[in-house]
Amino acid sequence: MSAGPGGFTYAASGVDIDAGERAVTLMRTAVERTRRPEVVGGLGGFAGLFALDTTRYRRPLLASSTDGVGTKIALARQLDRHDTVGIDLVAMVVDDLVACGAEPLFLQDYVACGKVVPERIAAIVTGIAAGCELAGASLVGGETAEHGDLMDADEYDLAATAVGVVEADGVLGPERVRDGDVVVAMASSGFHSNGYSLVRRVVSAAGLDLAATPAGLDRPLGDVLLEPTRIYALDCLALVDELGVDGVHAFAHITGGGLAGNTARVVPDGLEAVLDRGTWALPAAVSLLEEHGVPRAESERAFNCGVGMVAAVAAEAADRAVALLTARGVPAWVAGTVGAGGTGARLVGSHR
Repeated sequence: MSAGPGGFTYAASGVDIDAGERAVTLMRTAVERTRRPEVVGGLGGFAGLFALDTTRYRRPLLASSTDGVGTKIALARQLDRHDTVGIDLVAMVVDDLVACGAEPLFLQDYVACGKVVPERIAAIVTGIAAGCELAGASLVGGETAEHGDLMDADEYDLAATAVGVVEADGVLGPERVRDGDVVVAMASSGFHSNGYSLVRRVVSAAGLDLAATPAGLDRPLGDVLLEPTRIYALDCLALVDELGVDGVHAFAHITGGGLAGNTARVVPDGLEAVLDRGTWALPAAVSLLEEHGVPRAESERAFNCGVGMVAAVAAEAADRAVALLTARGVPAWVAGTVGAGGTGARLVGSHR
């Protein structure tokens, strides 16, 4: 194969350096809005620097989490809307961090794409920056990789790693959960970023129109399915600040595996969390998918079914926990209890 009169170029091979630099210019303002005072340097360095003030802590532990958005991106591509999946990305990692009581400090993202379209990359990263603001974390850097010989021009995928900090004696988890604890549920904002391979399969098989508003929904189906993931990090930290670790014992981020599967991860051996479906209504979008063939048992394994985070709290702290979360704009309620007589977590009753 001849290189031709102009020789081989990187752009002709599928990597446009100029487009990448323009994308950085477009996203710069949004990224700078996430800057915490501990951040050292600015966007464009080879590494992100963060000056952890160890004088604020007695025995700090660093916590880290890595995740992606999954096949929700396929819907964003189908609808050509790319400004919310970045929020989903941040939520997936910071809400895992806060489950152990860690405060998110900073995040780095990775965007792989078939072709760098500066405006699309900027929309994605602006969403990531918006999510970081909601979580109180700094976006200290990242990478955009153009893989023209591996991906189609409109394809992209996202991943991120976040780092947080928690006092060693403030780590939350199953070791703190006790017989008699109350499970406080926090409402999800939709499907969040889990179960979308099933969602898309049902939408396609049933011929559902993403631009239409099915009965029971208050807006087009595409809008419902792209609703960004609620970020609970600051709300959970506020709960711990208010009630302390004697009041808040554990958080469970409800992702793949559903409500029972994830709640079970914070229940110690010898105890069981019993969650009552009758304390909340099944979201209309989940009911829609069930009408088109998804069994309830599968919904409860693949989707959050309306609950995006739970807290195991001391019984005497439950009312205060619900009141604080509600005041912060997070719908919350007592969904169940922890007690002896079983293992893990299970759902009982029927939805309202």
